Amino acid sequence: MKRSSTKWVVCLFIMLIVVLSCNQKPKEQPQTTVENAQWWKEAIVYQIYPRSFKDSDGDGVGDLKGIIEKLDYIKSLGVTAVWLNPIYTSPNADNGYDVSDYRGIMEEFGTMADFDSLLAGMHQRDIKLVMDIVVNHSSDQHEWFKQSRSSRDNPYRNYYHWWPAEKGDPPYRYSLFDAKGDAWQYDTLTNAYYLHYFAKQQPDLNWSNPKVRQEVYDIMKFWADKGVDGFRLDAFQFAAKDTTYPKFPEGYEKDFIQYYAMQDGLHDYLKEMNEAVFSKYDVFSVAEGAGRNFDDAHKLVDKDRQELNMAYAFEGVDIPKYEGYDVATMKEVFTKWDQEFADDGWLSIFLANHDQARMVSRWGNDSDAFRSASTKLLNTFILSMRGTPYCYYGDELGMTNIDFDSISQYQDIAAINGYQKALSEGEDMGLFMEKLNFGSRDNGRTPMQWDGSTNAGFTSGTPWLPANPNFKTINVQVEDSDSNSVLNHFRGLTKLRKENPVLVYGSYELISPEHPTIYAYTRALGNEKWLVLLNFSNSDSSIKLDYIKPSDNVLINNYNVIDISQGEISLQPYQAVILKIQ
Repeated sequence: MKRSSTKWVVCLFIMLIVVLSCNQKPKEQPQTTVENAQWWKEAIVYQIYPRSFKDSDGDGVGDLKGIIEKLDYIKSLGVTAVWLNPIYTSPNADNGYDVSDYRGIMEEFGTMADFDSLLAGMHQRDIKLVMDIVVNHSSDQHEWFKQSRSSRDNPYRNYYHWWPAEKGDPPYRYSLFDAKGDAWQYDTLTNAYYLHYFAKQQPDLNWSNPKVRQEVYDIMKFWADKGVDGFRLDAFQFAAKDTTYPKFPEGYEKDFIQYYAMQDGLHDYLKEMNEAVFSKYDVFSVAEGAGRNFDDAHKLVDKDRQELNMAYAFEGVDIPKYEGYDVATMKEVFTKWDQEFADDGWLSIFLANHDQARMVSRWGNDSDAFRSASTKLLNTFILSMRGTPYCYYGDELGMTNIDFDSISQYQDIAAINGYQKALSEGEDMGLFMEKLNFGSRDNGRTPMQWDGSTNAGFTSGTPWLPANPNFKTINVQVEDSDSNSVLNHFRGLTKLRKENPVLVYGSYELISPEHPTIYAYTRALGNEKWLVLLNFSNSDSSIKLDYIKPSDNVLINNYNVIDISQGEISLQPYQAVILKIQ
């Protein structure tokens, strides 16, 4: 019995090993290793304009609880990070970009408890949160400024830039938002002028004052300690200023970046900020703008600089004009920026944000015939380029510009002051309004289109901006159930990008740069090589490439058909295709 029992135990043991080995998962194929891999390089950022995303309480203004309600939707998009436009306490002269309390939450948006719930909900869904830090300027209602303007000997006086009136008129400085274009505002309380590069309600902070810098670092630590994952520095390339105020050449405001951006001291401030904040937390950093040239951009983001992680260059997003644009320019600009940062530094890739009109209305064709195809094409571009993609809310649906016909309908301070300036200078106001209708920032701030109910499902009240009338056909509810929708095409793109490092880290090479309508490029990593073909035209177009074969694996196609022959592919209007060719 003992010997037989022993054999039985041995047999059972062998059978158990066999069963376990059969149930083992096959070993995953090792992915191509990437040097200097970082989570923020692999991120897909979804930008939310909180005022316009979802209103939970019927006051017509989007809020934090509204975003919380839609976290599962955000997760379903396949994005991995959310950038929130400012949610701090603000009198809203510039929709939150005039901050009166950097540690408070705007009452319309909710409470700090709501913010904590939002952050926890994002992290539960493996979504990072990026905060907008607005510290080139504050609100004129901030306590710092109230103290600063109260008397010339107040301890906060040097938190801002002042010019005593007894010295005469201050040297002319251009303001981007002022109705008169003047960046100096006279204040009777102390008989002095204060500097504001933006609206008069946004006085510029004096970054040469170390107390100001420490205040800002403490604010950033406050949010980092809460667990936020990144910071976007608004207008920070303008923070350093030459306070001797040298005279600038006449007409400099037409190229004001050359005179306002990247002044002496800025890199010192960023290195100090990196040491005080970024190096202490697992956060990433990006500043609005990338300076005046490639050298400036490299000094901001190259790894050995220890300043910022990522450049957010405007040259690309500024290409479309009221008069139109040429795809050749697009190829040239995006290619030169990619090649410049191929070995060091890192770029953001975007075609829209809160300071632009709608992506498809600027870059594509928002007619009924081509809106869907051209939006899919533009999203294919963003999500197949090297760099961290930034996708603006509503562009995953193909939301379009709204057609305002009166200045009274606009809320944007830049539009309103620009109108007054144009009127005072005798411009052709009909043409001005046409251009405003094309390019106004309010186009990109209309309510998110959730469904076909009243106000697009954004609010039960009166929305702060009207919903675009086309919300009956362009909305989440309609597109969610349509496998061929812009929304589901976007989801397919994010899935493809997350599963394939070649789209994140792969090299980029422009193909057929002379082609008049097709933007073609390859992405390659290790033994993988992918070809991206984008027809920026409302007509059929073809491209001949020797290595194209009918058997190539089609990974993305925004049409249901594709015409591939040996060495050639024909694309329909705004067709976007990604092929695996190696």
